[in-house]
Amino acid sequence: MSDPKTTKADAKLQAADYPLPDAGQLARNLVEVGKKAQQLVVDYLSRKEHKPGVGVVDPLNVGSAFVDLAGHMMHDPKRVFDAQVQLWAGYLKLWQNAARRLMGEDYETVVPSPAGDKRFKDPAWHENQIFDFIKQSYLLTANWLQDTVAGVEGIDDKARKKINFYTKQFVDAMSPTNFVLTNPEVLKETLRTNGENLVRGLTHVIEDLERGNGKLAIRQVDDSKFEVGGNLATTPGKVVFQNHLFQLLQYTPTTDEVYERPLLIVPPWINKFYILDLKPENSFIRWATAQGYTVFVVSWVNPDANLAKKRFDDYLTEGFYPAIDAVNQATGVKELNIIGYCIGGTLTSAGLAHMAVKKDARIKSATFFTSQVDFTEAGDLSVFIDDDQLASMEAQMQKQGGFLDGDAMATTFNMLRSNDLIWSFVVNNYLLGRDPLAFDILYWNSDTTRMPVAMHMQYLRECYRDNLLAQGKMKLAGTKIDLTKIKIPVFLQSSKEDHIAPAKSVFKALKLFSGPTEFMMAGSGHIAGVVNPPSAKKYQFWTNTKKAETLDEWRAGATETPGSWWHYWDQWLAPKSGKKVKARVPGDGALPALEDAPGSYVKMK
Repeated sequence: MSDPKTTKADAKLQAADYPLPDAGQLARNLVEVGKKAQQLVVDYLSRKEHKPGVGVVDPLNVGSAFVDLAGHMMHDPKRVFDAQVQLWAGYLKLWQNAARRLMGEDYETVVPSPAGDKRFKDPAWHENQIFDFIKQSYLLTANWLQDTVAGVEGIDDKARKKINFYTKQFVDAMSPTNFVLTNPEVLKETLRTNGENLVRGLTHVIEDLERGNGKLAIRQVDDSKFEVGGNLATTPGKVVFQNHLFQLLQYTPTTDEVYERPLLIVPPWINKFYILDLKPENSFIRWATAQGYTVFVVSWVNPDANLAKKRFDDYLTEGFYPAIDAVNQATGVKELNIIGYCIGGTLTSAGLAHMAVKKDARIKSATFFTSQVDFTEAGDLSVFIDDDQLASMEAQMQKQGGFLDGDAMATTFNMLRSNDLIWSFVVNNYLLGRDPLAFDILYWNSDTTRMPVAMHMQYLRECYRDNLLAQGKMKLAGTKIDLTKIKIPVFLQSSKEDHIAPAKSVFKALKLFSGPTEFMMAGSGHIAGVVNPPSAKKYQFWTNTKKAETLDEWRAGATETPGSWWHYWDQWLAPKSGKKVKARVPGDGALPALEDAPGSYVKMK
């Protein structure tokens, strides 16, 4: 989608849009801004006095990658010269079109805004020729820089991914939307309020620094509007089992009859389970219960130093297996179906392979939500996985007491979509001086969890770095994990715009599982691609049951269906769920109810 062609002189800078401020009030507010800025500097220096030394200069190991880039560019000066000529040619065309627009002549947009780029949604970016010129200059330079860097030959693939990723981080940070004088919305607000927005914004900066103990912990959401168990995670149910690693929730049926085989959901422990039970209108758990499934969900504990030595093996033997055993006891039914989400899906796949070796046939079908088992196409997260970074991360986790702080994990994920999850809040909170909105998914995103050092490092090294799980070389609980031994029906859900578990990566599982396996791709990303209830009538999904060697080949033959994929999945799972039986009430079986859902583990900070 490109910017529309304009045929005559556009709307010019209007005094009504950019009114002259009250000089006295503006001066007073700028003085207040100066005071708060001074407070920030003093606070920063005082914190440095208590933390002597510079610490690790390059913990992300970015410098060596860019040194490698510079070396290869120096060995190909012609390519650098050609790139410079291309950039200046683009600038010349932009200047020519700007001059034509100024003279009232027809003109074409040189660099259109990327489709779906929310940064330039303010009309002034298109209607006002000054800001339109600023925008196009930025996009021209940004595109040129990224294309030039990506085109340098002879660089190792891992280094190239890192260079491309951090080049984009730099480009995003330099966007004109992130500065007062080059963002028309911010400029208008500054003039309209005589600079009060900047005072409020700096107040927000100070508050966020204090909240983050010296680190800038940007508030993404008004967390005063949400309460887990209050207006989030409200589907009725009971905790029917718990140990040191998880609680098991069983949900109250809403139908008189249910399928005989219960449904166990294994969510990620990187986040909290209630992403699948936000509000009633978008709760997957509530919806699945209404379809006649007896739904159980694992609610992982938020680990501290006491669990620092827990490994991926322990999440299998002390989490996965006990959850299955508890479902058996609670229902009196031996066979069940299972869902694994994200890293919970990675654990589930390893668990199913482990069960296959042990001749344990209790699981009759498996569904995977945006889960990776082959990590060769793991996307941008792979830029954080090399020996130096992993060693630095492990040292930091040991220093903190044996765990990775939840905020550190959140920062990593936010960097994957920096414009949406970092810079949009910088503009809203700090430049416009506004409070963040009340949005349930963002509240969940900010409700972070910690990672035990032993488990996390084993997972990153053996899965992300070495890809042992896909190669059949990973050992868990003394057993070699071979995914090809999984012969039960499998449903793979991926999301088109997933930055965490890319669809191309999820697709690779088709060649690893030996049973009947169906791959489906939903619209949107890692979260919205999953949490998309039929009532919302949003996005779409693609299906194709024919064999394909690559994701592109699969997509070429896929059928697109508008709306949610939930009913499509229900049609797949229902025939695998047994006959209908009388609905089961949590606590009425062999396992008594311990407390009301959502339980206490999910509320641990």
